[in-house]
Amino acid sequence: MRRRVISACQLLSAFQYQENNCSVNLVRRQQPLLIDANCTTSVCRPISSADNERFLCPKLLISRALSTEAAKLSKQDANRAGPLVEYERRIAASELVDGDSCQVGTLRELQRLYDELVKSADACKLDRYSASDKSGRSRWLWSRFMPQSSHSPVEGLYLYGGVGTGKTMLMDLFFDQLPWNWRKKRIHFHDFMLNVHSRLQKHKGVADPLEVVAGEISDEAILLCLDEFMVTDVADALILNRLFRHLFSNGVILVATSNRAPDNLYEGGLQRDLFLPFIATLKERCVVHEIGSLVDYRKMTSAEQGFYFVGKDLSGLLKQKFQELIGKQTAVPQKVEVVMGRTLQVPLGANGCAYFSFEELCDKPLGAADYFGLFKNFHSLALDGVPIFGLHNRTAAYRFVTLVDVMYENRARLLCTAEGSPLELFRRVVTVADAQQKAPRTSTRSRRNDDSEICVDNELGFAKDRTISRLTEMNSKEYLEHHAAMLVEKQLLQEDVIGNAVLV
Repeated sequence: MRRRVISACQLLSAFQYQENNCSVNLVRRQQPLLIDANCTTSVCRPISSADNERFLCPKLLISRALSTEAAKLSKQDANRAGPLVEYERRIAASELVDGDSCQVGTLRELQRLYDELVKSADACKLDRYSASDKSGRSRWLWSRFMPQSSHSPVEGLYLYGGVGTGKTMLMDLFFDQLPWNWRKKRIHFHDFMLNVHSRLQKHKGVADPLEVVAGEISDEAILLCLDEFMVTDVADALILNRLFRHLFSNGVILVATSNRAPDNLYEGGLQRDLFLPFIATLKERCVVHEIGSLVDYRKMTSAEQGFYFVGKDLSGLLKQKFQELIGKQTAVPQKVEVVMGRTLQVPLGANGCAYFSFEELCDKPLGAADYFGLFKNFHSLALDGVPIFGLHNRTAAYRFVTLVDVMYENRARLLCTAEGSPLELFRRVVTVADAQQKAPRTSTRSRRNDDSEICVDNELGFAKDRTISRLTEMNSKEYLEHHAAMLVEKQLLQEDVIGNAVLV
């Protein structure tokens, strides 16, 4: 009981800290301003009391809001389980509020998959305790003498749709309902590919290292849930077809979320013809389902309450906020380990907070591995000087998109100074289709000026919407409250570990 009281008090204290100390900072003047999801300018208007009534309650943000049209549980559903059943239970208990009807169709697909998996659990070899204990390399050696293929009798599911439509929440709702003893894994696609490359390095010299890696992965997880499936790297594109051919042959069932339809993956990429067989394999082994919602739930949060500062010469303000977060501790240079023995130099770090200039983190040859390593050691990032993106800094824009993805996956907190709002940062980045719709050049608008301002890039053009959406949510009161609660939970777990160690 004492532990529960302490936990509740600490959690309340953390929320109050956010509410009292996180001022509205996405501003160019002292009066608070609100970024409107439908506004074409970055800072639209002062926040009024009417705005607070227009926004949804925090429960809607956390739940990603599903639908009023969800099928009501019948008597025969009483003993069932699964994502749709759990959703109905939460609605009845007022833990969730009604929302988007488009997501209910997705829930039905996930419930269908759940029911099929439960029915075919033995055939799919989902129980981890009845699975083979052969290592990946032993499996590979055995397969040289006894070639075999065992596709799963159950097809997977590939969910795609616009940004902020709740894909991740829906997949997590599905994953959390799965039996604990199943061989299952939920992982971000960036992290998954880093793990694959690390395993390939370990098995360097084997005739077919991809087959060994696929054997190891399928030994660990027959049900593989990949969030934010995206292909932008030519190295990833070239191995995906063979990797997943082996995985599917080993009986792996894929559940994936993505902003892109399968046919649009790696669009315009180098050597895409070698990637196309993977798309065919993906569509063969997975049911493809589009989430048709046009609502971005990340933008349906309360007014900005975070640490996103727009303007120039604000480094002093950012350092002040950084110092407030680390308290009495002294920030010093640190090193963090990333994959394959590499390290990342952190200019300043203390109390779980890291400080970087934009150039140090996004203008250097860093990638997802470095960012994942960073946020395994730090829960907050102060980033100084995010620029407007265009043709001249396209590579840095790609790294910034990856950085935001990794931060969002780790529920990290962002403090930053930027030359513009999230929308303004990417205004010059367009897809090929957007570029073709732009007004033709005139005598006062030269080709040289066009090329210096506009970055035409399909992958970056599609990714920017996700980044704008996530930056908006990461600056909201609800996100910061969730971050504070996460820190309290981690602290309590650490105290429990220390307490148990003392008892032993």
